[in-house]
Amino acid sequence: MNVSVEPIRLTEAARRQIQAILQEKRIPDFYGLRVGLRGAGCGAEYLLGFDTAGDSDETYRVGEVQVFINRRHLMHVLGLEIDFEAGEEGAGFTFHRE
Repeated sequence: MNVSVEPIRLTEAARRQIQAILQEKRIPDFYGLRVGLRGAGCGAEYLLGFDTAGDSDETYRVGEVQVFINRRHLMHVLGLEIDFEAGEEGAGFTFHRE
């Protein structure tokens, strides 16, 4: 596990929501938050979900959250801030770049 560097940041709201989902869905402890990309080029979107670590993943601890990032996606998510926002139009995770 790589613990010296946090490649992404989770806001307090995002951490609370992630912990709530882990508990509500009874997701096992060996699962973590997968952060990456789906697609390529201008059509790429950030990927967020719960998964187990694979051979091509780097593993980090961001606060109390275990995070898995595929090595191919790492340079694309470095410095990413993940937040959770709720408003009149709904609620969800948002992604912000530095």
